[in-house]
Amino acid sequence: MSLYTREDIIRLVEQQDVRFIRLQFTDIFGVMKNVAISASQLEKALDGECMFDGSAIEGFTRVEESDMYLRPDLDTFLIFPWRPQQGKVARLICDVMTLDGKSFSGDPRQILRNVVKEAEAMGYNFNVGPECEFFLFNQDDQGNPTTVSFDSGSYFDLEPLGQGEDVRREIVLALEDMGFEVEASHHEVAPGQHEIDFRFDEAIAAADRLMTFKLAVKTIARRYGMHATFMPKPLEGTSGSGLHTNMSLFQNGVNVLNDPNDPEGLSVVARQFIAGILEHISGITAIANPLVNSYKRLIPGYEAPCNISWSLHNRSPLIRIPANRGENTRIELRSPDPASNPYMLMATCLAAGLDGIRRQLDPGPSLNTNFYALSPEELTRLNVRNLPADLSVALDELEKDTLLHQVLGEHVMEKYVEAKRSEWEDYRKVVTKWELDHYLRFY
Repeated sequence: MSLYTREDIIRLVEQQDVRFIRLQFTDIFGVMKNVAISASQLEKALDGECMFDGSAIEGFTRVEESDMYLRPDLDTFLIFPWRPQQGKVARLICDVMTLDGKSFSGDPRQILRNVVKEAEAMGYNFNVGPECEFFLFNQDDQGNPTTVSFDSGSYFDLEPLGQGEDVRREIVLALEDMGFEVEASHHEVAPGQHEIDFRFDEAIAAADRLMTFKLAVKTIARRYGMHATFMPKPLEGTSGSGLHTNMSLFQNGVNVLNDPNDPEGLSVVARQFIAGILEHISGITAIANPLVNSYKRLIPGYEAPCNISWSLHNRSPLIRIPANRGENTRIELRSPDPASNPYMLMATCLAAGLDGIRRQLDPGPSLNTNFYALSPEELTRLNVRNLPADLSVALDELEKDTLLHQVLGEHVMEKYVEAKRSEWEDYRKVVTKWELDHYLRFY
């Protein structure tokens, strides 16, 4: 059932004195874009007649086929609580359409919708609950971000110094004003690191909320003169930021991952879904961990997985099953980071899980051990593979995976890999301070 009609939105804009509306969409690299219109253009926008230049968006289209339309999803209408009370600003999340009225194959939201429809055809509803971590850093006198924070707190600490606690509280209040059900917020392991968890939702709504969450975090931090970053690993010697992705499947309102008669509380479908993700995770890693910097988080000893494994409770493997079973049974994928495109991440994870169900794959036994303490020989003996060690290897795996080609489509696959290969080559050319410190004097 729809939340808003066209007439509802027109009435709310007038009653609430909304002066500007942002028509938002997301590019294939997970960056939010928008076209801002005044309230006088609202009806034109609601009719899907607002046009933009797709060739100006990296990874979208060529100049000769650049005109594209934005079709608003009416259910995503909201008014930003941090804008002035007079002359308010609202937003609508949009689907990207071609000139002939078809969905654009490079629209990440459409990619996720396609896989969600595939799941629905199999009788499943896919819910996702993201746990997103981020850092709050100070800015310098020119307003540029630093990696300095007056916060020296750690996991679950009540921060005694700095503004991080105040910023996080205001973010939570803003999210609740926008209809989020915030379940928890707390300080994370590293100095300046925070996490805010909100209730799960069906996949497209969850991805929409995650993009809105990131916008809110950055906007409110800026008001306090701080910089919020979702960069996976901004600090050496401590944990990076993850986007732990909790997934569940429902059929006719019943959680099909749960089996009360199974000793471990997991259904056959749950095991097959897990096996599908394990089967395709090497290629998914290029989507889940999209930056050169992402792989500096995926190293032993910093609470991020390094290998392809699953466990019932242990937090060191790639996948764990949180202890809260029954209707709350869920699969937690621990490798993604918050730089990933949530639409493409959820699409590839769901497609992989469905592939596991169709092919009746077996994930093998749950390995309830501390994987950080195992030697390479022990991992080999347990038949545990490693996650890709860097972005280049992950891209190789992505290109080899025929299922992921089908999910992303040739347009996105080509543009994404091309851009990420270029990013990797740029990184390879840089001579770092580490290299100078270790080699300059001795060779």
